[in-house]
Amino acid sequence: MGKFDRVLLASDFDNTLVHTKAALDAGSTELPPMPVRNREALEYFTQNGGYFSVSTGRALPAFARYAVDLPINAPCIIANGAGLYDFRTGEYVETAFLDEGVRAHIAELLRYDPKLPFEIYHTDRRIHAMHPNHYILNHEHLTRTKIEVVESFDTVDFPLVKLLFEDDRDKLDALFRYIRAQDWAKRYELIYSSDNLLELTARGATKGAMVLRLAERLGVARDDLYCIGDHGNDISMAKLSAIRFAPANAIDDMKALPDMHIVSHCADGAIADVIEALDRKY
Repeated sequence: MGKFDRVLLASDFDNTLVHTKAALDAGSTELPPMPVRNREALEYFTQNGGYFSVSTGRALPAFARYAVDLPINAPCIIANGAGLYDFRTGEYVETAFLDEGVRAHIAELLRYDPKLPFEIYHTDRRIHAMHPNHYILNHEHLTRTKIEVVESFDTVDFPLVKLLFEDDRDKLDALFRYIRAQDWAKRYELIYSSDNLLELTARGATKGAMVLRLAERLGVARDDLYCIGDHGNDISMAKLSAIRFAPANAIDDMKALPDMHIVSHCADGAIADVIEALDRKY
């Protein structure tokens, strides 16, 4: 028996577990290594019975190459909760995908903006894009995942993991307001994963909803579920955490959640701080 038996820690990837912004600022596609403090703490946590999962906005092709080097011992939440993927078996174990019903709504959005730039994520690691702009091209460069441009959404096959709109923040804000004003908006989750990334997933496909499904699969009680993240797409799971954690670089909305515990900057080992807190608790 380990002191962390049936304790689950779910961490966001970009700018929580790894300082992705450092690569962006340097114009590099190579992410900096995970802080040594994090790796040592995670090895201690998992060796003593804890479950560690990554909960990322990234879809499978953009995260898979990094997953192989992480001390993960539980399925991972991908695409902001659209899937729960077990890298040990190479299979989805839970899904909340977009179905054909989204086709008519995308047609409406393309009437709203005929040049709407967005990426289309498939379940089999393919990524299509319509009207790629510099944000999409930069995203392709950073994630090192090849996109294929399509001229018509009618040619896209289903199911889909998510859609990712990429543009200046003011344009995304206008798109957000337009979608929210439609009677079909209740069928979807619409959330910012960064200032220039607006994600659309099926209703219920959130990090929070999927981390609860993961905890249930693992037999983890709510009192033993812990989450950490830095951005708006992490708030749904932060609200479920037995102790709420955020790195020092988190956005203000995350830091402002009640009873939030602010730990180190992600570059300095935020996850290690969380595990130290859990070590004191257990």
